[in-house]
Order: sequence, then structure tokens, then C-alpha cells
Amino acid sequence: MLELSAGAGEIDLKYLDESGFCAWSEPGYTYYFKGEQKRVEQTTRRGRRLSIIGFLQPLISFVYGLVIGGVNRWSYINMMEREAQEAQELGRIRVIVQDNGPIHRCREVQQLWSKWEQMGLYIFFLPKYCSEMNPIELEWQHLKKDELRGQSFDDELDLAYAVIDGIETRGEKGNYSTQRVKFNKNSSG
Repeated sequence: MLELSAGAGEIDLKYLDESGFCAWSEPGYTYYFKGEQKRVEQTTRRGRRLSIIGFLQPLISFVYGLVIGGVNRWSYINMMEREAQEAQELGRIRVIVQDNGPIHRCREVQQLWSKWEQMGLYIFFLPKYCSEMNPIELEWQHLKKDELRGQSFDDELDLAYAVIDGIETRGEKGNYSTQRVKFNKNSSG
């Protein structure tokens, strides 16, 4: 029903999820001759995890933020506040489809649900273990397996630039806009 309402232009429907990257890339599938071992040269330093939180509105937009370490409730709240504000300014109902991750249901977030609904932002929780129902999962997969495949990065900055470039490339291929949200120091928790 949500997809039909979005297709009819009645609501804005976005899919939210988080993912992560590291400086060391996993080897992709390729053919090697018998007796040869597949190798991917890695950097001497593994580095810290680079995490991403994103909103995919299929065929329209991809809005995301990057953080070193994991996405925490404050980064999530920052992104959701932005979505609620935009929904209110546009005067449109916006539905965010997401999984049941702990940061999506923590006490601080639950206290904001009624505020967000008053602004026009609603949350639809997917059933547990149904990540295939969230199209943003395919974006992460293609970003990792296509745009970043077989690469290693010297540091988190190089990795972040590669992720940003990969997202822009995916946006061009998919004919949708991309926008990176920069977090302020207060959104790091």
C-alpha cells in the first residue's frame, strides 16, 4: 500500500538503513588458473570503520551521512529530524521504512515519534529478518561489490572519498540525486 501511495504521488516513501566499510576490501570473485592463489594486497593499517546512514527514495534521491565508527542514536536522530523538518516544510506525508535496529527504537527516539508524526514523518518498521524488503540493502551491496570492489585504502579519508564517489556514480547510473549530510559535533553522541 505504501508503494502504491508513493507511486500515485500521495506520499514520499523512503527506505532507511545503515552499513559500514573498512579500509581493507574483501576479494571479489574472479577466475584463477589452477595452482594460483588469489591475493589482494592490503595496507599495513586496517583503520577504523566508516559507517553510513542513508535514505533511499527509489528513482528520486539518496541522502546519506558518514561517520567514523558506528552510527549512533544521535546521528540517527539528526537525520530523522532533518527528514521531519523537510516533510513539514513541503506539507507532505513522508514515510520512512526501516528495520528494528536498537537505535531505531531506543528511548530517546521513541520520545520523538509523536513530534515527528505531527510534522508529517511516519515510521514503518519491517518485520524482523526481512532485509530483502528494504531496497537500500541492494544499494549497499552494489556499492561494495561494484564501486569499491578490490580496493584498499590508506586511511579513513581515502575510504570516505571512495564511498562518496561510489554513491555519486550509483546516482548517475540510477538517474537519481545524491546528497551528503554533514554531522555537527553534537550528533556524535
